[in-house]
Amino acid sequence: MSHIFKNLTFVDNPLVKRDITILRDRNTPTFEFRHSLNRIAYCLAVEISKLFKVKSIEVETPLEVTGGFIIDEKIVLVPVLRAGLSLVQSFLEILPMANVGHIGLERNETTLEPRDYYYKTPSDLENSKVILLDPMLATGGSADAAFKSLKNKGAKDCILACLIAAPEGVKRIEKEHPEIPIFTATLDKGLNSVGYIIPGLGDAGDRTFGTL
Repeated sequence: MSHIFKNLTFVDNPLVKRDITILRDRNTPTFEFRHSLNRIAYCLAVEISKLFKVKSIEVETPLEVTGGFIIDEKIVLVPVLRAGLSLVQSFLEILPMANVGHIGLERNETTLEPRDYYYKTPSDLENSKVILLDPMLATGGSADAAFKSLKNKGAKDCILACLIAAPEGVKRIEKEHPEIPIFTATLDKGLNSVGYIIPGLGDAGDRTFGTL
């Protein structure tokens, strides 16, 4: 898929395309929605890991000593509550050494801007690679606010992971945080009159947690 955004990377393969289709289907039951979301999250984590630094080590096999590698990064996962929690477990299975913070942001349905109601992250953000987890990048307001909070606490190396992005949200993040890479499974056509991604998949949090 071609695009005009310099910081946007697609996790683009047939399995992801299949699972995005399952997520979009309004008739997909909650358990199947979760399974598809988890599979995409694994793919996101693997793709993002290409940015990680590694350190050479020696390891002893049953036959001889050989060279190997370990991840030479401190990783902090920061889900945006509540929907971002749906991505955490899959990322932790790929990155079990990661620590997890939380940011609670809720959208004002009139202004479409986020309100901060909770913030808790590990203290050493300055020396960590911080991965913000938010399934839907719509207006970009929540991600923008989250990154500003993280930077105020010392974060310097941030990444955004989402399932679906709208051009409006990508533009906002590239404008406000031009150094931050964005990883997504797909770029949708835009937002409707109330700021929801179309065609989208509905409310990712409600569909994950069965609170429709």
